[in-house]
Amino acid sequence: MQIKSSSKMYDAVIVGSGAGGGMAAKILSESGLTVAVLEAGPYFDPAKDEYRSQLRPAWESPRRGASTPLRNFGDWDAAYGGWELDGEPYTKAEGTEFGWFRSRMLGGRTNHWGRISLRFGPLDFKRKDFDGLGDNWPISYDDVKPYYDRVDKLIGVFGSKEGMYNEPDGFFLPPPKPRLHELFYIKGAKNAGVPVIPSRLSILTKRLNNDRGVCFYCSQCNRACQIYADFSAGTCLIFPAQKSTGRIDLYVNAMVREVNTNDEGKATGVTYINKEDGTENKINGKVVVMGASACSTARILLNSKSAQHPNGLGNSSGMIGRYLHDSTGTSRSAFVPELMDRKIYNEDGVGGMHVYTPWWLNEAKLDFPRGYHFEIWGGMSQPSYGFGFNTTNMNRHIDGVVGGYGDKLRDDVKKFYGSTLGISMRGESVPQYNNYCEIDPDKKDKWGIPVLRFNYKWTDYERNQARHAHEVMEQILTEAGGVLNGEKPGADRDYGLAAPGQIIHEVGTTRMGDNPGTSVTNSHSQLHDSDNVFIVDGGTFVSQADKNPTWTILALSMRASEYIVDQLKKQNI
Repeated sequence: MQIKSSSKMYDAVIVGSGAGGGMAAKILSESGLTVAVLEAGPYFDPAKDEYRSQLRPAWESPRRGASTPLRNFGDWDAAYGGWELDGEPYTKAEGTEFGWFRSRMLGGRTNHWGRISLRFGPLDFKRKDFDGLGDNWPISYDDVKPYYDRVDKLIGVFGSKEGMYNEPDGFFLPPPKPRLHELFYIKGAKNAGVPVIPSRLSILTKRLNNDRGVCFYCSQCNRACQIYADFSAGTCLIFPAQKSTGRIDLYVNAMVREVNTNDEGKATGVTYINKEDGTENKINGKVVVMGASACSTARILLNSKSAQHPNGLGNSSGMIGRYLHDSTGTSRSAFVPELMDRKIYNEDGVGGMHVYTPWWLNEAKLDFPRGYHFEIWGGMSQPSYGFGFNTTNMNRHIDGVVGGYGDKLRDDVKKFYGSTLGISMRGESVPQYNNYCEIDPDKKDKWGIPVLRFNYKWTDYERNQARHAHEVMEQILTEAGGVLNGEKPGADRDYGLAAPGQIIHEVGTTRMGDNPGTSVTNSHSQLHDSDNVFIVDGGTFVSQADKNPTWTILALSMRASEYIVDQLKKQNI
């Protein structure tokens, strides 16, 4: 195959346009560097009508908004991608149920995520000191705090100052008021002795700058915001930096195969497949920044073999792919009779929860070591892909007439709509050496690139955590006046624990550390084996915490990018 090589030499080549890649593009370009950003999916801008799904009614969709294998969250969700992509397989070792979600579009997963924007706390960087498991990060909260502060001010996050040691406060915009179903949750949690505080989401409740609008509470952030009121990497990082610097070149539909290196083992750029015409191309750069996501970055590095890096670029330790871990997750819901027969009115709010429960039992003696938080759902948002409940089952709760169609069905839907209160647990798993991804020796994707094979099993730590969460969720829902839906899952169902990868928080495949023999990058996210390659996605995480990873990815990417600029100025790389 003929390889096309660009004659342009970039200061930095960034692989991936999500949270880490987008932040790197902004910081590096605004520091005067010329930047190439490669994205495996197409261009996307929700402000343009051809991409917009926000406020579009279901009947404009050929499937009325329903999901497909390539649009797992529905036809109107912003995600271009899913767990199974045509021509992009992955394999699983025996006993593994890992599901790998890929979002193929400019901005990556930041277009359709829940915008839950939580800082890791002091304990989260040093959990081994606390429970003796896993490893500490080589950095502390104090090292990352200045960057968290700047991310808050740059992007915007609403919330409230609570003074909780391991739930650090930041610079917050005003939080929206709780909706009715959330007031019921607050009542139930209070009666159960469980704390509740306003959510911390990166959605603008007041104006931040002239480039972005203010949330108008349509509750459709998952569709991507046409006025850029919620955060995504494309709209809030890459587009503004392109406009202000003119130093960013975008390469979309560019499937990166490998990082190229010279005889000294240093990176010289990347090779990618143009998905539109199938050609193989090279992009040259002084520095390569990997932000393709934890598993994609691991795959690219493992496929980047050379005489100097026979086991893959950066893999002299054999640690690339190791310590893969995802957040835990399970859910429970209840029917609340007091919420029946409500007058239908607009209570949409932001696209996500207005309140949540942070982990509150750090000092408790439990049979699992790491905590979780609760996310709240319910209310009367516009139906998307169906109404989400079975009216026959709801009628059984109140000795109503089951079955029905036509007027009877419409009356039942109106009667029960908005009467469900749900809780989802999201928790921290303990990283395990034997949970990992590797290159499958036999299988390749449609472009001839070797694919990943996953090896992953939950431990009793995660199962016990899910069991505990269900006990607390049942108590809260019952104290809220709810009638529980379904049966509590038992040991035969791993207490309802979602399969690894289903929560889409996978991290840890290229973890940072001071010891090159047990880690992939140093504390500045720089490869031990090749000093002009940096990793700015979740792969560098030593542990996950009971929080969503995006805010930490953004903060660490900002930190690494400024280190790159400093090292280039000093001619150290």
